[in-house]
Amino acid sequence: MRILGFLFLLLFTAFNAQTSISEDLIIGKKITLDSKILNEKRTLNIYLPQTYDKTKSYPVIYILDGSMNEDFLHLVGLQQFFSMQFKMPDFIIVGIANVDRKRDFTFHTDLKDLQKDYPTTGHSDKFIEFVEKELQPFINKNYKTDKTKYIIGQSLGGLLATEILLNKPELFTHYFIISPSLWWDDESLLNKANSLLSSQKDEERFVYVSVGKNEHKTMVKDADSLFQVLKNSGKKKLKLEYNLMQDDNHATILHRSVYEGFLKLYPSSD
Repeated sequence: MRILGFLFLLLFTAFNAQTSISEDLIIGKKITLDSKILNEKRTLNIYLPQTYDKTKSYPVIYILDGSMNEDFLHLVGLQQFFSMQFKMPDFIIVGIANVDRKRDFTFHTDLKDLQKDYPTTGHSDKFIEFVEKELQPFINKNYKTDKTKYIIGQSLGGLLATEILLNKPELFTHYFIISPSLWWDDESLLNKANSLLSSQKDEERFVYVSVGKNEHKTMVKDADSLFQVLKNSGKKKLKLEYNLMQDDNHATILHRSVYEGFLKLYPSSD
């Protein structure tokens, strides 16, 4: 009887092992875009809502630092959570994977110390041109999109998002500028912000600026200064939110900051 029981156990185990199924868990698509402007291939990580319908149009979130090992996965999860639990609509999410963020997210500087520390620096103009003339047209051509376009950027990504806001504001409708590195080039972009804003049309736009209280004091000061310039710009259609996050530093701020930014736009219905 013991032998029969042992044989039954072996057969039961073998049967279950044979009937187990393994398949890949897929949350999106990885696309390689051949950029003539940047003269290189760029990887896009694209998430479509589970109920994606080609007959409908969707807003789009563009994530700087959008590589799989950077911010793409956890921000996709955060947006999906807000779609389930709050009144946030479904979004197409485009993560722009990095090649050289120091090159792409910074504008030219003549400061020798920055040139030494960032030897490839100073080509944000090309990256912005890529976003405007290649990336966004590609997404609009291949997916059903509406006019709502978010950009999320932190640190040097926040610097780039600020540069776009001040020089090419029409590229996005919603700006999430988190811990922006406005110290770049002796704060030259921040110093020009008022004059750049004064020449802009007064159009509907949402700008969310956040910084961690435990970050470097210059970063905290500059984020607050950017908000004050935007607040005093006289743009009546510009909707602003500023969030000094009490418990966060440069390493921890992004996820919680985006959560609170989404909450400003899509508050709980309770």
